[in-house]
Amino acid sequence: MKNFNWGHGVIIALASFMIFILSMMFLFPNGQKNSEMVTDNYYEEELKYQDVIDAKKRADELKEKPTYSQNPSGIRITFPKDYNNSNTKVKFVLNRTDDQNLDVHKTVQLDANQSFLIPAQVLKLGNYTLRLNWTKDKTDYRMDYDVIWK
Repeated sequence: MKNFNWGHGVIIALASFMIFILSMMFLFPNGQKNSEMVTDNYYEEELKYQDVIDAKKRADELKEKPTYSQNPSGIRITFPKDYNNSNTKVKFVLNRTDDQNLDVHKTVQLDANQSFLIPAQVLKLGNYTLRLNWTKDKTDYRMDYDVIWK
């Protein structure tokens, strides 16, 4: 039997590294998931992003903000009582993080309780990003929520 020397150590280290890299490629299928861009018009929306920053800042400064709740019938967004259909236009986007075919884009009207419901029938189990945009008295606002639909 030969003595173990530094050359053997280099070969063992290199072989171990190659085995590690190959195992990352073949044993972990998460790297092969479909990773899509959030939007197809990325560059155009990037140019308008300062408007989004301003709308988020205005929403953060509100005394009363829309509230978000989940129940078996869906996701309910409730606005403060001073909002109504005549001075408020509401649009929401539910972006699915792993499949853009499950995204939901809609403009809605508030009901008598100053709220609206995203029905459970349009939601699949998983993670969403809810982007809530609304305009009140010609001023834009935006809030983002991370949603885990179970």
